[in-house]
Amino acid sequence: MSNIDGQPDPRDQVRLVLVLTLVLNVLVVVLKSVVGLWTGSLSLLADALHSVTDSANNVLGLVTNHLASPQPDRDHPYGHQKYEAIGALGIAAFLGIACFEILTSAIERIWTGGDPVVMSSLALWILLLVLGINILVAFYERRVGLKLGSKILIADAHHTMSDVWITISVIGGLIGVWLGIQWLDVAIAFPVAILVFKSGWTVLRDNLPWLVDEMAIAPEAIHATVMQIPGVLNCHNIASRGVLGRQIFIDMHLIVKPTSVEDAHIITENVEAILNEKYGPARITIHVEPQGYQSIQISC
Repeated sequence: MSNIDGQPDPRDQVRLVLVLTLVLNVLVVVLKSVVGLWTGSLSLLADALHSVTDSANNVLGLVTNHLASPQPDRDHPYGHQKYEAIGALGIAAFLGIACFEILTSAIERIWTGGDPVVMSSLALWILLLVLGINILVAFYERRVGLKLGSKILIADAHHTMSDVWITISVIGGLIGVWLGIQWLDVAIAFPVAILVFKSGWTVLRDNLPWLVDEMAIAPEAIHATVMQIPGVLNCHNIASRGVLGRQIFIDMHLIVKPTSVEDAHIITENVEAILNEKYGPARITIHVEPQGYQSIQISC
């Protein structure tokens, strides 16, 4: 599928990545569940439950990716890209749930105890394979996400990395159990919960500014660029929102030298072209004012 410019639609590439990682995440869940039931490890079974959220995130990503069209329509004249940010916030919520599950499972094991865990070298080798799959998925999603500017892939990579740390902690705990240190498995669960919470906070921090229309570009930077364009006398009431590299919206008031509408239009076209080249893709709205009006208020 291609966009209106004839270029491949990045959403198709995002969708392909999500399908591939969904298959791998389902494989991870199956392997962890089998080894968890085989060894009797409660921490590994809890880790398998946490890995279910990876698959759920992939499904969520596929849904939001389908909705997050960058092209506007009659009902959404500014496009649909915030759907992708909403999907990323859904992943942050999943991370919060996973953190809660880790803490409650660890406290329950301390409080009630449980049957002894029976480990074997084969079980540890399977867990190392699972760890390798998780690392592959996380780095692959992050690399493609950064290349395509996809928040949903970057957020899902954060989530998968939390699963990597959880798996590492479980392997460490099970090795400790194998060596006779039964409490090590539970002890490692608490710092892992902190790592999961940190990943969720990072996803939340990266996406909230987009949803609440936080300033995308400092108005002083836009002002400095526009004032260098021939014919511009004054630029003020500047506002911007969106995400650099994805889609930004810029509004400003402009005073130009020419008195004819046609010449003023040419200057505003130059302003739009230069801002697009520097910050684009951008949608820019310019309100031209008469020469007699001046303002020292750069931002709104």
